[in-house]
Amino acid sequence: MSQISILSTKTLSEEQRQVFIDADFDLLEQDFIDIKSNLFQLDKINDNLIFSSQNAVISLMEQSDWEVLKTKTVFCVGIKTKDLLEQNGFTVAVYMDYASELAEIITLIYNKESYTFLSGNLRKETLPEALKNAEITFNEIEVYQTTLAPFKISDQENFDGIMFFSPSAVESYLSNNKIKKEICFCVGNTTAQALEDNKIKNIIIAEIPTIEDVIVEVMDYYNPEETTEPTTEN
Repeated sequence: MSQISILSTKTLSEEQRQVFIDADFDLLEQDFIDIKSNLFQLDKINDNLIFSSQNAVISLMEQSDWEVLKTKTVFCVGIKTKDLLEQNGFTVAVYMDYASELAEIITLIYNKESYTFLSGNLRKETLPEALKNAEITFNEIEVYQTTLAPFKISDQENFDGIMFFSPSAVESYLSNNKIKKEICFCVGNTTAQALEDNKIKNIIIAEIPTIEDVIVEVMDYYNPEETTEPTTEN
């Protein structure tokens, strides 16, 4: 049996990479998007904070005096976002795997509160639209920017699978490359939707939207009896 070849559309950690080494997979890593933090003011912050990604948390912590916000209650998307917030002294009241789920919880249960949504430039309308429709007091601060970093994969490369971690990475990849028979392993539903919008159907979605769970899906697909879960990053 020939060696399984996998493309990751973002650079992995050493622990994540080691899983592929241990499984004797051929792994290529290439960042298809770039993230840049914005400078912003902390003087127009409401009672509660909303984060939909780890990138927003990282950007906040690059601002001066960010620690004054640790008294705010936080609502967030993703277990990794929650972990990062709690590791840095924040109290997370609610976290959900998807923005649509978080929007439902806020609008149904916490609709009398006020919020500041710390977001990126390519964020979906899911949360803001839900808050507006429910007439919930909120403002939004763009704290980071995502830009596409297209890269042409050599025609000599033949991958069995490709790992995608955002709709932006899908867009960036497809700007210079085509998906043929490769299995597309996706971190979540919105990433999978970006592929489906481009008529791609060979998609597997991680049960939990984390990088580690995408890797588990890859290992489970090719070595169903030998799956090794990668160590979770701190």
